[in-house]
Amino acid sequence: MAREFQLYIVPTPIGNLKDITLRAIEVLKSVDVIACEDTRTTQKLLNHYEIATKCYSYHKYNEKERLNFFNSLISEGKKIALVSDAGTPLICDPGAVLIEELIKDGVSVTSLPGACAVTTFISQVPRLSEEFTFIGFIPRSAEQIKKIVSENIDKNLVFYEAPERIFKTLEIIKSVRGDIKIALGRELSKLFEEINIDTIGNVLNHYNGEIKGEIVCMLYPSCNIDDDVIVDKIKKLKNKGYKAKDCAVILSSLYDYSKNKIYDLALSLE
Repeated sequence: MAREFQLYIVPTPIGNLKDITLRAIEVLKSVDVIACEDTRTTQKLLNHYEIATKCYSYHKYNEKERLNFFNSLISEGKKIALVSDAGTPLICDPGAVLIEELIKDGVSVTSLPGACAVTTFISQVPRLSEEFTFIGFIPRSAEQIKKIVSENIDKNLVFYEAPERIFKTLEIIKSVRGDIKIALGRELSKLFEEINIDTIGNVLNHYNGEIKGEIVCMLYPSCNIDDDVIVDKIKKLKNKGYKAKDCAVILSSLYDYSKNKIYDLALSLE
């Protein structure tokens, strides 16, 4: 017999209303209530698919207030679906407080697979490594931005940013990392979707101070990696059983760094 769940985490489209699963529609129709960020936004989706389930607001400003309400509904045997305005709840959207408390109370929770801006973006951006670091919305403070990009100089660093701040943010990044290669996506899944892969300077020139839509951006690893960073990578690979030659091949393919130099560094650590 299929397990009965009391709380369903349901992804919703990030732009194109057709990007919703049959199961998501089924769940939204079958639950007793839907917890959503903005009832007006969610209602448009529900109307489109003729879903009559009652909606209640649940956002970062009333998360704790709603706990008792949703708990009481579940204690009555009712089922709840949690959605955000777009994408998957808890991925830069509310939900963590509610789920943490409900799990403590023994409530059965499940999550449906579905739309998410970061995976939609990253799946169409070429990378030398499968690894990437996602930090959600990048901080607004210039000092915090500088700190976070400096600490992740050797990684594919992915973040969200608002269109009205992206140019300033890129200028700050450029002041720290130089005119590095980036990938910038906007209007994902929508009519004017665009992915731009170029240097920061060329991306800024392309948009010329005007851009629309929510932004997903990835900074490529710096081509000028310090020896200390490479040594740390070598140590991690060697701990997993890779030999000096393997380390040289792997790391030289990921970074603009001499294969021979990596090999020599790897040998020096033996």
